[in-house]
Amino acid sequence: MRTAFFFLFFIITFSAISQERAVVRGKITDEKGKGIELVNVAVSGLPGGTMTDRKGMFEMEVPANVEIYISITYIGLEKGVEKIFLKPGEIFELNKVLKSVYTELPQIEIADEQIRASTMTRIDPKVAMNVPTSSDKIPALLKTLPGVSSNNELSSQYSVRGGNYDENLVYVNDIEIYRPYLIRSGQQEGLSFINSDLVSSLLFSAGGFEAKYGDKMSSVLDLQYKKPNEFGGSASVSLLGASFHLEGTAVKKKFTYLTGVRYKTNQYLLNGLETKGDYKPSFLDIQTLFSYDISKKVEVSFLGNIANNSYRFVPETRETDFGTYQDARRLTIYFDGQEIDRFMTYFGGATVNFKPNKKTRLKIIASGFNSAESESYDILGQYWIGRLESSFGSENFGDVIETQGVGSYLNHARNTMSINVFNLAHKGTMEMGNKLLQWGVKYQNEQIRDEMNEWILIDSAGYSIPRPQDSIGYTDPEAQTDYPFNIYELIKTRASLNSNRFTAYIQNTWGTDPDISKVTFTAGIRANYWDNNNQLLISPRLSISYIPDWKRDFLLRLSGGLYYQPPFYRELKDLNGGLNPDQKAQTSVHIVAGSDYNFKAWGRPFKFVSEIYYKYLDNLVPYFTDNVRIRYYAFEQSHGYAAGIDMKVNGEFVPGIESWMSLSVMKTQEDLYGDYYLDKNGNPDYSMGEPGYIPRPSDQRVSASIFFQDYLPKNPSYKMSLTTIFGSSLTFGPPDSPKYRHILRMPPYWRVDIGFSKEIIGTQTRFTSKNPFRVFESLWLTAEVLNLLQRNNTVSYTWVTDITGSQYAVPNYLTPRQINVKLIAEF
Repeated sequence: MRTAFFFLFFIITFSAISQERAVVRGKITDEKGKGIELVNVAVSGLPGGTMTDRKGMFEMEVPANVEIYISITYIGLEKGVEKIFLKPGEIFELNKVLKSVYTELPQIEIADEQIRASTMTRIDPKVAMNVPTSSDKIPALLKTLPGVSSNNELSSQYSVRGGNYDENLVYVNDIEIYRPYLIRSGQQEGLSFINSDLVSSLLFSAGGFEAKYGDKMSSVLDLQYKKPNEFGGSASVSLLGASFHLEGTAVKKKFTYLTGVRYKTNQYLLNGLETKGDYKPSFLDIQTLFSYDISKKVEVSFLGNIANNSYRFVPETRETDFGTYQDARRLTIYFDGQEIDRFMTYFGGATVNFKPNKKTRLKIIASGFNSAESESYDILGQYWIGRLESSFGSENFGDVIETQGVGSYLNHARNTMSINVFNLAHKGTMEMGNKLLQWGVKYQNEQIRDEMNEWILIDSAGYSIPRPQDSIGYTDPEAQTDYPFNIYELIKTRASLNSNRFTAYIQNTWGTDPDISKVTFTAGIRANYWDNNNQLLISPRLSISYIPDWKRDFLLRLSGGLYYQPPFYRELKDLNGGLNPDQKAQTSVHIVAGSDYNFKAWGRPFKFVSEIYYKYLDNLVPYFTDNVRIRYYAFEQSHGYAAGIDMKVNGEFVPGIESWMSLSVMKTQEDLYGDYYLDKNGNPDYSMGEPGYIPRPSDQRVSASIFFQDYLPKNPSYKMSLTTIFGSSLTFGPPDSPKYRHILRMPPYWRVDIGFSKEIIGTQTRFTSKNPFRVFESLWLTAEVLNLLQRNNTVSYTWVTDITGSQYAVPNYLTPRQINVKLIAEF
């Protein structure tokens, strides 16, 4: 309570001292005098800033009585910088013309004036640099958006509007990105593909997205990497790893290069977990993007990635207290053995961009993905379950006073997987007056080899579970020879899959003349065929946006369509390792109605966005989640729904920098086909009927988040960033139990991370010609407090069984409060 009070007092005090201010306003235009929308205008050395409106106008508050630099940036245009010194209350007019740079972007991006009318949300990737987090920056930023939820700070995975991790699309430079498959927990996950140092554009949709985006049911993240126009780079080092990136041009700016190297080790974080031992995680990632302009019409580029993620763990002991104050218990485990996992991934994509004229762009993409994964462990655990003394007046308060279970278990695995994916695609766009036509076709080949050999042996009080038949009571025990010995769980399979997919789409965006048009339409259709199940899928999609003739700046939007998700591999595999080759695509019908409202409060810009949605789900493959591992009931099906509302307000809660708050309310349920309640012998009891609708594993009814930034007004080189994430209870259930029993609820997830930064070198810093630090544009020192409120968040449960068959659900907690220090330099 004292910590929470201090934290609240600090935030209020930190914001209250924001006083001496001035105002900078003006208009940003192109070389033809037309206002440019979504230009970033910020104070150098301060996070956030503001963006221009549809007419290129902007206004923002800035610190007074201090020399500042106004930075004006927009992708594809020259950067503008203005040095000013303003008095308190002064209003400064700043008009700027931005010229086109020599090189043009190769990517085919949505025109900025169409972003607001679409279902996509643009996020400034620079904001991600300020997010205090123990994982990757951009995924951590996404978790603060409405409709997005996560209950694991060690993982970059997230669920969207009742979906699971497998239902999210991720594109980098128009190439779909895949993730490793054998990962069980956030401790093993390592680095995500996205390198935040390289990102120039970030678009995200939580549903109702366009036909040009592929075949998943929940969300799409569309990233574009930078195309540099000058030399630069950055470097950072922290207690959790290090990163370095370099960018620049050559051959008269015809050749550009962008390279990033990242190293991560979360050993420091894992040492805070309740399971003590020798953690040795090591995650290394190298990415590069090369491009060359053959002519003004033709450009070639290559995007490559190599990732080596290894995880070694030698557990020693674990002690976990669980239960209630009146019925408290303690689990103590002594371990022997080790776990060694390795995930090697290779990715390469070559692109040819051809621009025959100013209104037509054609692209050919060839890409390949390879993942070689191995998982090996032999871990013996000897456990004791004891009841704790819960009487405050007792001398033995908190001590074990009664042993309630003794046993051991042995976990063994030798699992390997090899995944090869090859793509050949063509994409094109054509502007025709007020219409934008987009199309694409793609061929994809997948080769997967999977070998599983894992088993669990449980011994409780000297007996193996399940307990084999004994010879007690037989007059001639030696004559009784049939004593089967069954281990608790055994999976031993070998499978391979070689298949081909063909996809195509076409969509059109149109409206009347932009000066008088208030309605924008985007209609498209998508087709998908997979030769493994011989299923042809047709997916129509439509979105409509309308700007009413009101005094206030509102936009109304309606979108929807049919979304199919054909199985890749994980959905084909059941709990025992068997494959269902006839598995059909999961289906989702989206209906999304939304609005956004631009307004001003306290003289500063804000936006309120809300969306209400309903998703009808059919041909679902039921599943459950253990940590970050999704396991499917591949031979069962269900239908269901997800419905809810998302809200977000963002703007300058503190002058000059952007913050936001999000709130989501959602409910998702499913009804399995042909399931019945079971009797005590495990047989269907038809007299009790069917269980009906039950919550899905992602049924998180309420989620809320805050991303807040602040700085000292008289010294903006000091700043603060805070993230708060709350998610209500998720469902879970006992192992080897029917799905209708998976309706227990784990405690809510609540986490607060905060970071304090000091700018050591900034735009205003001046050095002599011989000073070695003159090469740096900025240098920041940051201290982060992770899990500020010391919340014991539960990610999953370990189920312990005694000889009587009683099961105990022991929570697996995530990381405690820890401090991270990092140094970030840009040059």
